[in-house]
Amino acid sequence: MVREVRVGEAIFGTGRPLVLIAGPCVIETLEHTLRTAEALKGIAARLGIGLVFKASYDKANRTSASAFRGPGLAAGLEILARVKSEVGVPVLSDVHDITQITPAAEVLDVLQIPAFLCRQTDLLSAAAATGKVINVKKGQFLAPWDMQNAVGKLEAVGNRNILLTERGASFGYNNLVVDMRALPIMRETGCPVIFDATHAVQLPGGAGTASAGQRQFVGTLSRAAAGAGIDGLFWEVHEDPDRALCDGPNSLPLDQVEQQLRPILAIDAIVKERLVS
Repeated sequence: MVREVRVGEAIFGTGRPLVLIAGPCVIETLEHTLRTAEALKGIAARLGIGLVFKASYDKANRTSASAFRGPGLAAGLEILARVKSEVGVPVLSDVHDITQITPAAEVLDVLQIPAFLCRQTDLLSAAAATGKVINVKKGQFLAPWDMQNAVGKLEAVGNRNILLTERGASFGYNNLVVDMRALPIMRETGCPVIFDATHAVQLPGGAGTASAGQRQFVGTLSRAAAGAGIDGLFWEVHEDPDRALCDGPNSLPLDQVEQQLRPILAIDAIVKERLVS
């Protein structure tokens, strides 16, 4: 049985409708961030699902040294705090080192451990010690059962508010591949499992000095994941992905979000009915 994890009004766990974690890859401006959060809140309300807004204050693992990284810790957290207070939705962002955890935990509802850092014991332990919900992205280099070790590190500090996110495995030559078996395997840890469809269609470094992507497959993979049984869906969205400052090629256009979600939620309802029968 997968435990329930609450983030604001959103509840992840067995039998619950999937929760949407969505937002732009990186914080671009205050106005853009608030506008996107308001739009997503409206979509979630119309569809009757929980929402966690995501956006990074710093993308520390960009392909090129010249790539846009975001506004930085202090300015980014200030913007996310305004999303919480003005839009009224919980917020998630990445933490990259131990020095970021205390200020981040003062604002964020979910501390996210990036995929490349999912084995960093000190980072996991310090994040867990805040008592916040922790979302660990599975490294592209790990087998799904290896995530039990990350869970063990978090639980050793006394934190059981854990989410695990699948975002594809490295297939070599700028490609990722998604093994849908990973989703039920990771749920055997007892933690709710999220599927990050937009990073799963990323082509890391595929544009030379930036990552490429195949956003046309976001819906296909999301529907497949819903059929496999997931607790949440992670999407990077943008009003105009071709103009996004980060991860545009794999981001879903904001005006397609509701349309894409409807069949996914229909599949989710069928699967969850079977799970709780």
